[in-house]
Amino acid sequence: DDSGIEFVEAEEFGYTDPVDGSQTSKQGLILSFKYSSGDGARVVFRLSGTGSAGATIRMYLEKFEQDPDKHNEAAPVALKSLADRAVAMVKMQELTGRESPTVIT
Repeated sequence: DDSGIEFVEAEEFGYTDPVDGSQTSKQGLILSFKYSSGDGARVVFRLSGTGSAGATIRMYLEKFEQDPDKHNEAAPVALKSLADRAVAMVKMQELTGRESPTVIT
């Protein structure tokens, strides 16, 4: 990969309900990355809905940006390379037949 975005680690995403404290595991995947600038980023993929038919694949993107000149950059522009790297890495189209997540936040 020549994106300059280094993959750091992957971990399973779980959820603890704040109301009743119940825990649910295997809810998704968290991928951590590091840019050549040293800035960190992470991507969370999560399947929501019931079963696999009609389910929604959600992708949440977070990136730390230390350069104040880039703070007003539109999110789709600022996060495109990260999103492309993550979608390619998880082989989304190959494994699900979808070119991209249903919802990107």
